[in-house]
Amino acid sequence: MAKKTKKIETPIDQRETFVSIQKNFADSDLSVEEKLKTLYALQQADTEIDKILQLRGELPVEVENLEAEIADLKAKSAGIAAYVEDLNRKIADNKHNIVECDSQIEKYKAQVDNVSNSREYDSLNKEIENQDLLRKIAEKRIAEAKDEIIEKKAELENVKDKISVKNDDLKIKKEELSTIVESTAKEEERLRKNRGACAEKIDARTMSAYERIRNSCNNKLAVVSVFNGDSCGGCFNTIAPQKLIDIASNKKLIICEYCGRILVNPDFE
Repeated sequence: MAKKTKKIETPIDQRETFVSIQKNFADSDLSVEEKLKTLYALQQADTEIDKILQLRGELPVEVENLEAEIADLKAKSAGIAAYVEDLNRKIADNKHNIVECDSQIEKYKAQVDNVSNSREYDSLNKEIENQDLLRKIAEKRIAEAKDEIIEKKAELENVKDKISVKNDDLKIKKEELSTIVESTAKEEERLRKNRGACAEKIDARTMSAYERIRNSCNNKLAVVSVFNGDSCGGCFNTIAPQKLIDIASNKKLIICEYCGRILVNPDFE
């Protein structure tokens, strides 16, 4: 018994167009006519989905951008709050240093009264001067930290105000988007089911070419019917008479020589 030869699948090239798949287009479980009808139905579903998405306009992007801005502002707010906490810790540390300096000064002053020679006297006075200098440095640092806290708190309030404004904007945008989504949800679900059913019938190579052509066109049309009896429904250039006959036969994959789209029988509409 002869073994069945296994067909070798060549890798899909993301640069493929409908022109490059013309030869093996008919090599499918579906007839050419059925495959063309399925592709046209897929295009129709995608076109209707695009219309629904256009209703939303820039709202999804605006909502996404606002959420990102709010997240950045909240991170900035947290950073400022953490910095203020650090300044408060430094103030507390310097206050503690002042208490320590005062304690040391009192101790050295008490010792000055009981010195036995000028050298010890000078040494103690030097220590008192050093402690007094350290005290003044600590007081200066406390004053600087307090000034910076005032500045940072004002900055924090400004950031919080911005967050509040952005949250209000986000709420409005989300409500607007939600209204549009809810009004079109059932229709979009139906269209996506139709699209999925069509896509399942089409081979991966043809789907890859379809998506590539669709994404490269401004009007997102990869499959179009004949327009006005003799023109491409995508670029509106005139189609050769022989190609019009082939399109009407539904037995060949016909590509527009100008724009590379699939041309189908207007009867499919």
